[in-house]
Amino acid sequence: MASSNSPRHWLHKLEDHTAAVKALSWCPFQSNLLASGGGGNDRHIKFWNTQTGTCLNSVDTGSQVSALQWNKHERELLSSHGFTENQLILWKYPSMVKTAELSGHTSPVLFMTQSPDGYTVASAAGDETLRFWNVFGNPKAAKPAPKANAEPFANVSHFR
Repeated sequence: MASSNSPRHWLHKLEDHTAAVKALSWCPFQSNLLASGGGGNDRHIKFWNTQTGTCLNSVDTGSQVSALQWNKHERELLSSHGFTENQLILWKYPSMVKTAELSGHTSPVLFMTQSPDGYTVASAAGDETLRFWNVFGNPKAAKPAPKANAEPFANVSHFR
């Protein structure tokens, strides 16, 4: 619990990266596991035990790590990268063996986000594109989509 009387405001100060930390992602199947990714002079994905502050593993990816997304259905981690390949890499966890390299962006990937069902990932890059990747498989039993309004955003209030 943080309080104004506390002499410090963090649980751990982790200083193992050698460049800007550009990516963070909590593990969905192990609550005390956090993955972090370093910039161009670091190029590592590091895995942290957040209870102890210990670095559990460090993997050199060969390029800056710009975003990380855990697979919600399998023990996998997706990383996005900048120079030189501008790709996404799917890693098996905990072995960190590459299982797929996805390319298509022509400049550094800047951001990734995962769909609510956990199967699709969208990436955004400096090449002014959004790309959608079916990287985490397909839902086994697709749910029917809710009935859409005839007019998009019909339920949104407008303020004047």
